[in-house]
Amino acid sequence: MNSTIESKKIVFDKNKVADFYPTLRKRVDEYFSKHNLSTHANAAMVFKTVFVLGIFIASYVLVIIGILPLWAMLISILIHGFFTALVGFNISHDAVHGSYSSNVRLNKILGTTFNFAGTSDYIWKIKHNIVHHTFTNIPDHDDDIDQIGLIRIEQSRKLKWYHRYQHYYIFVLYCFTTVVWVFVNDYKNFFRKKWGYYENNKHPKGAFLRIISYKAIYYFCYLVLPFLIMNIAWYWIIVGFVAMHAIQGLTLAIVFQLAHVVEGAAFPTLDENDKVENNWAVHQLYTTVDFARNSSLVRFLVGGLNFQVEHHLFPKICHIHYKKIAPIVKQTAEEFNLPYLESKTFGGALLSHIRLMRKLGREESFA
Repeated sequence: MNSTIESKKIVFDKNKVADFYPTLRKRVDEYFSKHNLSTHANAAMVFKTVFVLGIFIASYVLVIIGILPLWAMLISILIHGFFTALVGFNISHDAVHGSYSSNVRLNKILGTTFNFAGTSDYIWKIKHNIVHHTFTNIPDHDDDIDQIGLIRIEQSRKLKWYHRYQHYYIFVLYCFTTVVWVFVNDYKNFFRKKWGYYENNKHPKGAFLRIISYKAIYYFCYLVLPFLIMNIAWYWIIVGFVAMHAIQGLTLAIVFQLAHVVEGAAFPTLDENDKVENNWAVHQLYTTVDFARNSSLVRFLVGGLNFQVEHHLFPKICHIHYKKIAPIVKQTAEEFNLPYLESKTFGGALLSHIRLMRKLGREESFA
């Protein structure tokens, strides 16, 4: 994992519970070997891909052709926003990790679906695959917890008076998650010099041109084409675009927050030598939380991201297999006296997130 990081300044303690990950990997490998299974997509995953992409495309077409009454058009665009998030969870995310297929070209093709959701697959790969998966929940290094000043996600951030109310207003801010990606963050992050110690200054030739080309396609499909062909007032197009992103952004933000920003998840700080207390795999156990593992509906909708522990330990395995390997991960963690963090239900995880945000908004520090 560390081989992907340009800077060598952050060091994980490889000697802490050193046998855990090799033992776990061996057991997971034996599971796939014993059942003669590929670690990549299976028939169920292909069905899910067709289903999610089908509704994603159909809901857009129903809106753009303008045959629906205004109220039905609004419902359709809300469905489209929700399924845009589902495309990201279920297809784009696995593909960019290289876990959807053993075929690199197919992964790249499916990974481009991120761009049709308005964000850049190239920036996502850096931000998520490299930075987040390596520096998980480490303040000033994991961009996923490096939020705007209105939100205090961990205790190293200065407590402001308005944070006292953040557990009320965070969900409004979450609604703007993807619209900010679309218009601001992808550009800003391309030219960003560093994410913590990660050097972000060696982009391949043509990378920025590729980003703006996909952005242009997205802007045309969602902001230009509707004005050209839809026979409705211009302000309804703006309302629809904002509503679509509100649903999309809220869905994405909540799912990612429930996996890392809940009670029990650690936000480790570096010591004076920029060393992390644990090795990389053990670090994932302390900073990552599963939720609603027994809910077939949640598992289907969020692309296995409710099995976040399994995903962080095995990002190259397609999420369709996480339910089966989760007991192996839990058992092995318990054998090594390591935590296996879990919220039993989606609602329980959501309440845990709210409680943590309330606490972070009212207490300077706490154990």
